[in-house]
Amino acid sequence: MEANNHIALELLKKAHPPETASAIFTEKILHKPLYLRPTSPDPNRQDARAHRRLQRLRKKEKARRRQKPKSLSAKEKRIMGIYDIPKQSQKYETYVPLYRMWLGYIWEILGMVKGKQTWVTATAAGAKLVSADFHGAKLTVVRSKCVSTVGLQGIVVRDTKFTFQVITEKNELKTIPKNHTIFRFQIPQPDTIVATHDSETIKDISEEESGRNALIFELHGSSFEHRAIDRATKKFKQRNMTEL
Repeated sequence: MEANNHIALELLKKAHPPETASAIFTEKILHKPLYLRPTSPDPNRQDARAHRRLQRLRKKEKARRRQKPKSLSAKEKRIMGIYDIPKQSQKYETYVPLYRMWLGYIWEILGMVKGKQTWVTATAAGAKLVSADFHGAKLTVVRSKCVSTVGLQGIVVRDTKFTFQVITEKNELKTIPKNHTIFRFQIPQPDTIVATHDSETIKDISEEESGRNALIFELHGSSFEHRAIDRATKKFKQRNMTEL
């Protein structure tokens, strides 16, 4: 059917002038777009079955996350005593192997080898010792604002941010604050330690070598108030010691 003989144009001419009827016919009818429904589904769109399956999986995952137990807070751990050492385990002999293990660890850090003379300077050793782990070290309090802790000696069983917990030779667990406290520890030469786990042997050798070949260091607790895991990655800067 031609445009001039179109029935719609004839009806429009009866209601409008010829020019207006022609403009309306051209805009509304002749050039009107025709939208066709696609014969095939969009490949990017999921079908109803797959969509329902996905929704079920997401619902199960959300329910599983709700059932996961919540981790304990620091307060709850303290109340439950998770980090407390039982009374029957507070024995000095129990932690002597830990002390020997720490000696091997600190010898490796400082590059001290058995049968070989190694020069250890305060500048080189200080940077390594501040990042070291002191669990198992034998510390002695040489100066403190808390007079009752001066002279205490024991093996470190727990190194927290603000305290050292040590087991003394009297099988007592002592908590020593780091703030305003100076600790001393010594590192015997590898040649002076015999292969034994006897605590008395270690004690005698350490005291004998403390005035000769053992390396003696002092640790200022006020500048050491960091957890062991944080010290491993922390960069320490030299600063004046106002306590001295």
